[in-house]
Amino acid sequence: MAADVTPPGAATIVGDTPYEIAAFLRPRPTAALPGIGSKIARTLARYGINTIGDLADAPSTTLQRILGSAARQIHSLARGMDDRPVVPAAAPRSMSASHRFDRDELDTGRHQRTTLALAEDLGARLRETGEIAKSLTLTVTYADHTHTTRTRTLAEATAHTPALAGTARRLLDDLALQRARVRAISLRAERLSPADHATHQLTLDEHDEKLRRLEAALDRARARYGPGIAGAASAYRSIATP
Repeated sequence: MAADVTPPGAATIVGDTPYEIAAFLRPRPTAALPGIGSKIARTLARYGINTIGDLADAPSTTLQRILGSAARQIHSLARGMDDRPVVPAAAPRSMSASHRFDRDELDTGRHQRTTLALAEDLGARLRETGEIAKSLTLTVTYADHTHTTRTRTLAEATAHTPALAGTARRLLDDLALQRARVRAISLRAERLSPADHATHQLTLDEHDEKLRRLEAALDRARARYGPGIAGAASAYRSIATP
C-alpha cells in the first residue's frame, strides 16, 4: 500500500507503532485495502463506511453481514494486523509453457486459442504447486527466428485461469499479429509466491465464483485422469484444428 502511493524515485516509510500504522491507514479509502474491490467499496459506502478508519471502527456484526466469511480478515487488515509471514529477499520464480507450430502459422484464431491453452496449462500447474503469479510474459517467435516479448503485471497475484487467460489475450492483442507468420508462442508466469500469501479481491461477482467452482472441478478431473482430460473447448480447438 505504501508503494502504491509513492512516486518513482521516492520512498514511503510507515513506522511500526500502532499510532503510525493507524495514521497511514485510517485516512485512505476502503478500496485501497487489499481484498476490497470496487463493488465491495460501493456496498460499504452505502453503510457509511468510506475510509479504512471507518472500516476499522465498524462493529464486527455489521461487517459480517456485508462481507460474510471475509469480514474477520478484512477487519484485521483495516486495523493494521496481518499475520502472514514476510519472506525478505526471496528469489523470484517463474513457470513457463510453450507451443511450436508444425508450420509457420498465419491464423490469428489459432494464435489466440494456443495462447488460451498455454494460460490454462499454467493455471493448472500453479494451482497444483500451490503458487500464484504476479505477472505474465508473452513471447512470440516469428518465421525469421526474431521474436517479440511483452510483459504485464496482473491486477492481483493469482492462479485463476480466466484472469491469466484475459491478461495473456490482451498481451497478444497488443502485438497485432494479423499478417505475422508465427513459429512459436510461449507464456511465462513470473514473480511466483505461495498461494496462501494471496488476498483475493472481493467483487460479489457470481459469474467469477461459478468459474472458480468449475475450475476446481476440472482440477479434480485432471488429478484423477491425467492432464489433457478436460479444459476449455476453445483451447482444445487449437489442438484439433489441422
